[in-house]
Amino acid sequence: MTDPVNSPSRHDVASLLARVESVESDNRRLRRLSLALIGFVAVLAGLAVAIMVVAGQYGLPGTTASVVAAEQFVLRDSDGRPRSLWGTDEEGAIRLVMQDEGGQPRLRLSLLPDGGAGVSLIDSAGHNRAVIALLPDQAANIVLADGTGRTRTVFGLASDGSSTLVFADRSGVTRASLGVDSRGAATSTFSERGGQAQVEEPATEDTAPGDTTRRD
Repeated sequence: MTDPVNSPSRHDVASLLARVESVESDNRRLRRLSLALIGFVAVLAGLAVAIMVVAGQYGLPGTTASVVAAEQFVLRDSDGRPRSLWGTDEEGAIRLVMQDEGGQPRLRLSLLPDGGAGVSLIDSAGHNRAVIALLPDQAANIVLADGTGRTRTVFGLASDGSSTLVFADRSGVTRASLGVDSRGAATSTFSERGGQAQVEEPATEDTAPGDTTRRD
């Protein structure tokens, strides 16, 4: 038999059910807020990543990066064609290459691992037509080539102070050279097509500095 004193009334049961329903409603509202908050954080994270990617490639508008690090830079024209390449190769040399619209290198600047540096002017056939080089021993050379890529003229300044100017024919055979040795004495060599060379010796104690006598 039910105890009328301890048995819950209908009012108590209804009040308990109302409280349970209120708690469940609050839980559903919290879950919706949690999902909305997670979505908002995800959007912010995606936006931050997008800004970082764009900033890494193009920089932020109105700002200038103090340091930009990369192994290679590629400059493209309005049509997307590579026109300039700047980077390092497998041997550790640094090169800056500028290309024409057809993708042919026309100007190359190089710095080698041993300290040698050079500038090359290249024609449309890929031949080095003019080269300026500074060697590791501080010798400097200027080399000129014809349309076939064959060396025709070389002007050199050695590390000991001597200098030479050499001329070659179309076959690449040296035909004439002028020079000043490390002592300051002038020399010259001329070679005829028959192979005979005429050499002017540098001035010695027995010859005057202005003596231009040729000796066969």
